[in-house]
Amino acid sequence: MEPRMKSIASPEVSAGIGQLLKAVHSGGVDPRLLSMIHLRVSQINSCAPCAYSAIASAKKAGETDERLHAVATWRETPFFTDEERAAFALAEAATRIQDNAPGVTDPVWDAAADHFSEAQLGAIILEIGLTNMFNRINHTTREQAGKTW
Repeated sequence: MEPRMKSIASPEVSAGIGQLLKAVHSGGVDPRLLSMIHLRVSQINSCAPCAYSAIASAKKAGETDERLHAVATWRETPFFTDEERAAFALAEAATRIQDNAPGVTDPVWDAAADHFSEAQLGAIILEIGLTNMFNRINHTTREQAGKTW
């Protein structure tokens, strides 16, 4: 399938997204974890361009292939810390809100809040929300994998 548009970004949109990304990255969360959250949300939403971009970002930040390959199965692997697991659980719960899914339950929230400060939680939540937005835009416009924006 061919992409439907070359870009949806006007200078104003690009500037706004840039400010949101700046806020995410100023929240005190390890950039590798932010990239892996982006990857996990994109895997759930089957967004190839965002998964591609997330892997490139994570590798640039020093992430290993072993852990990148295991993100989709983070519950069944020994490669992630309790902190990372709490972030992945929050990302999955916030992303899977369709079809009467429970969303972010108190246990999921409490686990994340046990590991992250309020500023870090804000950054993680914003990363999850932005990734979901980018995933939907890419599906709508038929964006193809291969870009790292």
